[in-house]
Amino acid sequence: MLYHLVSRSDFEIQPADEPYVAASLADEGFIHLSATLAQVAWVASNLYTGVPDLAVLVIDESLLTAPVRYDETPDGVFPHLYGPLDRDAIIAIEPPPT
Repeated sequence: MLYHLVSRSDFEIQPADEPYVAASLADEGFIHLSATLAQVAWVASNLYTGVPDLAVLVIDESLLTAPVRYDETPDGVFPHLYGPLDRDAIIAIEPPPT
């Protein structure tokens, strides 16, 4: 499983019959993901404080059509999706870890 943190309202404003496209795809060339729940918790507490409608997209990596690469970042190795996120690959939407 992979995970993506997102404002639920930002996610829901996009057409449900099209792949999800995070702003980072246009800005940075990829969608930020997490590989573990520990990474999700770290990202939520360090980068998403103050987002009232934060949600975690749970993603089945085997259903993605865009490539995933595990890239070294200043905060460790994180997966990045180099293309839009297929809606079929989202298997659950959960609240963020507390």
